[in-house]
Amino acid sequence: MSARFALSGARIFDGEEWHEDKALLVGPDGVEAIKPVEELAGPVEIHKLDGGMLVPGFIDLQVNGGGGLLLNSDPSVETIRTICAAHIPFGTTALLPTLITDTPEVVEAAIAAGKEAQRRKMPGFLGLHLEGPHLSLAKKGAHDPALIRPMEDRDLERLIAARRDLTVLTITVAPETVTPEQIAALAGAGVVVSIGHSNAEYDTVFAAIAAGARQVTHLFNAMSPLQHRDPGVVGAALDSGEVYAGLIADGYHVNPHAMAIALRAKRRPGRIFLVTDAMATIGTDMREFTLKGRLIRREGGRLTLEDGTLAGADLDMISAVRFIHRQIGLELGEALRMASLYPAEAVGQDKRLGRLREGTAASFVHLSKDLDVRSVWIDGTKAYASPSAPG
Repeated sequence: MSARFALSGARIFDGEEWHEDKALLVGPDGVEAIKPVEELAGPVEIHKLDGGMLVPGFIDLQVNGGGGLLLNSDPSVETIRTICAAHIPFGTTALLPTLITDTPEVVEAAIAAGKEAQRRKMPGFLGLHLEGPHLSLAKKGAHDPALIRPMEDRDLERLIAARRDLTVLTITVAPETVTPEQIAALAGAGVVVSIGHSNAEYDTVFAAIAAGARQVTHLFNAMSPLQHRDPGVVGAALDSGEVYAGLIADGYHVNPHAMAIALRAKRRPGRIFLVTDAMATIGTDMREFTLKGRLIRREGGRLTLEDGTLAGADLDMISAVRFIHRQIGLELGEALRMASLYPAEAVGQDKRLGRLREGTAASFVHLSKDLDVRSVWIDGTKAYASPSAPG
């Protein structure tokens, strides 16, 4: 396409409002405008779409793998490239490759790979998410208990140094295993601190939030539940307007009724956003794989260890959007915001991502009326076209 192009013939969702009978105008620096075709001025190449909708690209803040690979298994820049590429056909235009609890050496390698991916401006790469190793053994989930440990000064220094070279660096910690001072130091350096894999009491969680924690990792899963004498991590996440919370909307990790209750209960401005917690299976037909020497089986939309413990998710972002819209009954615009605007806000990237407004990145998805992905653009370049989409 030319330096300036416009797409018409589809409804446009700008992240907040719907636009009918208008075109999305894209220039070399991103989105320029949403306006009627007859008002487009200057040299511009106009492409007519056959219906459907144009929506902001999806942002996935928790992605363990894709395309047959896991970041833990090979923490390299090529693995990051494969993971990003595997999720693009499902509408994801920005993601955080996620490293779960591992050795310091693997953490160092993942950070180095992330820095290189950012240097290369790799399509789809937004930053890194380090999920562990500073977690609670009581809520370890599929994390290796032998590698879970407290945060030391060298860990803190490594994270603060890494953030200087990454647009986004998120770390999931259990607030009972790190100090408020450590959280404050991380948050002060621009690291997004997320609470997860935690058995903490409500007051402990709020102390972490007061210190600077701003997210909760996969709400309901691997955390102290809401109880009448101690609301736990779940209660604190819903009661705090300062934190955002990721949600795995596959119907297995969280009961749909619990999802609906949480969406009604969440105090704002913090929001609940969609994550996939995806593993190596996305974009493949593989039936099993190994994680740190443990077999994980794929069956019926679930990924489990041999003892039945859920081990990540067999989920992509467009499927999560469909689930939250069709099964939970959320209005489509709100379901789309949960996949784009709210995660952008959660990591401080909403001035550039999650919206289609003048000056934002031209990263967007063309969906059919049935919510099938037809095409994906990242920074104004077409990154995917469905083989079944009309030419």
